Amino acid sequence: MSYCNYIPSMKEPSRSLHQNYHDNLYGFPIHDDNELFGRLILEINQAGLSWETILKKEENFRKAYNNFDIRKVAAYTETDRDRLLSDVGIIRNKLKVNAAIENAKTILGLQEQFGSFEKWLEHHHPKTKDEWVKLFKKTFRFTGGEIVNEFLMSIGYLRGAHSESCAVHQQILKLELMWIK
Repeated sequence: MSYCNYIPSMKEPSRSLHQNYHDNLYGFPIHDDNELFGRLILEINQAGLSWETILKKEENFRKAYNNFDIRKVAAYTETDRDRLLSDVGIIRNKLKVNAAIENAKTILGLQEQFGSFEKWLEHHHPKTKDEWVKLFKKTFRFTGGEIVNEFLMSIGYLRGAHSESCAVHQQILKLELMWIK
């Protein structure tokens, strides 16, 4: 069953939380590198947990990681790592925290080389899911198959974010996303 079909069966407040993400964010392109980085952080932190857990903590992540400012996160020190690992508002997993910081540093390098994280993604498009996973595993930390798949679907680079009968899917088709080309 697709994400689109199970939201109506959810009870509140879960339904509203998921509905907002589904209707306004999931599958839509992101053109801001900090927001792309933020989505990557959220997808990495979701590993092993429910997406609802991440949605409930999104604002806490945003605050803890300086509104996903890539430059600030790349400059984090051990003190910042300790702060994140003691922040009950986010996922306190050392591997995930370290991945966020190291991935921020990597994205700075990609920005230098390609002009932006988004342009790096565009440069490598189109790829199959398996090709993307291989590239992400080579480039970033803590990016397995499911994380890469969800990240790319959530930003419109891979198909599958919405069922074809979903009204949001029709909205996204009108945006001429990368995967349509």
